[in-house]
Amino acid sequence: MDQPTDKKQQILCIGSVLWDVVGRATIAMRAGSDVPGRIERIPGGVALNIAMALGRFGLNPSALTAIGRDPEGEELMAACGRLGVSTEHAYRSDDLPTDQYMAIEGANGLIAAIADAHSLEAAGPRILTPLIEGPLGTREAPFDGLIALDGNLTHALLEEIATDAAFAKADLRVAPASPGKAERLTPFLRHSRAVLYVNLEEAGLLCQRTFETSAEAAEALVARGAKRALVTNGAKPCSDGTANGVITACPPEVLVTRITGAGDTFMAAHMAAELSGMDREAALERALHAAAIYVSGELPA
Repeated sequence: MDQPTDKKQQILCIGSVLWDVVGRATIAMRAGSDVPGRIERIPGGVALNIAMALGRFGLNPSALTAIGRDPEGEELMAACGRLGVSTEHAYRSDDLPTDQYMAIEGANGLIAAIADAHSLEAAGPRILTPLIEGPLGTREAPFDGLIALDGNLTHALLEEIATDAAFAKADLRVAPASPGKAERLTPFLRHSRAVLYVNLEEAGLLCQRTFETSAEAAEALVARGAKRALVTNGAKPCSDGTANGVITACPPEVLVTRITGAGDTFMAAHMAAELSGMDREAALERALHAAAIYVSGELPA
């Protein structure tokens, strides 16, 4: 992958950093299926997945999150260091356990998943202290770089971020953690600096209607006030909508070997492409290519 020209560019990734426990089978599954497969535990969470992908593009990602001081948390901190993701400013709790996510994937896609991000939610605004009281920024001197924000935060905290002076100069890139949390992004629908990254189902939840295509969804999100919306739809065309119109591109055809983290990889690749100076069309193509490589298993998780 090409790297942006500014390899020192720092991006803050705010949200979930946890352990992913993912079971994968190579055959189609349904509710109640009991099949052979592989189970692995890997560092994950939306914010961390984005940060890891950004690191592969030569950027300098830093995670603002909550990580426990339990053995799982210490192991996760060490893993982040090896992966090139700074956790220097993460909130560490003596009382809250390290969060985790569990998913089951079959040949026919994601079968079920449970995200236990209760510690992140309980930590609340404490994870933002480095942006409000320094050293990353203050309300008087806001951070003016790129921020990737995920929907694992509570609705109340996301509303606070949408209006807090500490975020007044940031380039906000926002994604829901899952369709079940998509409506938490409502405060950013009419935000002057927020770019939304959603899939077709999440777009429908935000607009309270059903869409057939990503282009239709992107157009509707912009009509509802979004500054910009990128809508993915699996292997079908993906769209980037702004007030200047909607552009659409098709993902490359690949054999899908994993799903968890694909949307996060798309988002990170798109951010990195735009930082390197690519226009809308080229950035969209680059992001789709990166996501395709990821789901094919050609890149490490």
